Amino acid sequence: MSTTPHDPAAAQQAIIDEFEFLDDWMDKYQHLIDLGRHLPEFPESMKTDENILQGCQSNVWFVAEGGPESLTFQATSDAAIVSGLIALVLRIYSGASAKAILETPPTFIEAIGLKHHLSATRANGLRSMLDAISEAASSQLTT
Repeated sequence: MSTTPHDPAAAQQAIIDEFEFLDDWMDKYQHLIDLGRHLPEFPESMKTDENILQGCQSNVWFVAEGGPESLTFQATSDAAIVSGLIALVLRIYSGASAKAILETPPTFIEAIGLKHHLSATRANGLRSMLDAISEAASSQLTT
């Protein structure tokens, strides 16, 4: 039985389509918060200083695992909206190949309006997480 590799471009488009149905930014923020509440459990044992992402105002713990064919990411935050942003990013990139990750820029940020509705500190945190994912993917292709 063959499995279909995770397609980050399709996952990103599904998120864009999902947010199109939300009328205003209060609804979109609430949706982000709801997504964050459903993040997979992040083990307490992994909430270490070495797993904290730098550049985030709130605490964000991030772990990358896998190889070039499939990278998986786990992350969590102590902030509700940031947890929702994590949920979006994990939906897009976790389970994808390193090559697919690097070939799929995060166009959802502009497409769903996050670029204009996130505070500077949240936008920096999102950028830090996306950078960590890109670095993990790049390291798999250069080893």
